[in-house]
Amino acid sequence: MPARVSLFVTCVVDQLFPRVGLAVVEVLEGVGFQVEVPGRGTWCGQPAVNSGDCEESRQVARHFLEVFQDADYIVVPSGSCTSMIAHHFEDIFDQEPGSLKQVRELAPKVYEFSRFLLEVAGVDDVGAYLQEVVTYHDSCHALRELQIKDGPRRLPRNVRGLELREMDAADECCGFGGTFSVKFAEVSGGMARTKIDSILRTGASTVVSIDSSCLMQLQGALSRAGLPVRTMHLAEVLASR
Repeated sequence: MPARVSLFVTCVVDQLFPRVGLAVVEVLEGVGFQVEVPGRGTWCGQPAVNSGDCEESRQVARHFLEVFQDADYIVVPSGSCTSMIAHHFEDIFDQEPGSLKQVRELAPKVYEFSRFLLEVAGVDDVGAYLQEVVTYHDSCHALRELQIKDGPRRLPRNVRGLELREMDAADECCGFGGTFSVKFAEVSGGMARTKIDSILRTGASTVVSIDSSCLMQLQGALSRAGLPVRTMHLAEVLASR
């Protein structure tokens, strides 16, 4: 019996980039896991916290804990959502001992997608092929809260036909920041344009990340500027054949 993995399909993936969720399933099944997607949809509640509505976030988080309470592993195709569950659920439940206990039991089972492949599945080559020059964007939560940096670079380096070129501002914020991009649209747009300039200097035709929200921000800026650069989630790269 293959090891069981529960996939947390984030709201951005579910509503805007379903192909990313499908790619995650394809890759995980390809390395021998049985993937389950709980039928009772949920989200991590991060936008509510960012907007100061911790009570709504707690309601969502309680539902998340209930939905995934029996999971062996929870794989998340997003650094920001992984961080919210594994780190910030503790913050919002600091006055609820029962829920806090559930969070601490669940948190070690929660893995960002690339980290799960490397640290649990123990694979860095999934047999992918993609004839493309790409550059990698470090998403803020993944880099700064989860310390995920080398893994999302190690995996594409083993994709046949792919050339990875580092940009000079790989670890700078793209300007999305969830509700930040709505509250401070002008600043957000300026940060995106700075990032786009760095991407263009690499000569890459594709920018890759592990957060679809960052890629949405970057693709929007690229499209508005009429630039021939596309975005891909790492899972899509690894599912390429």
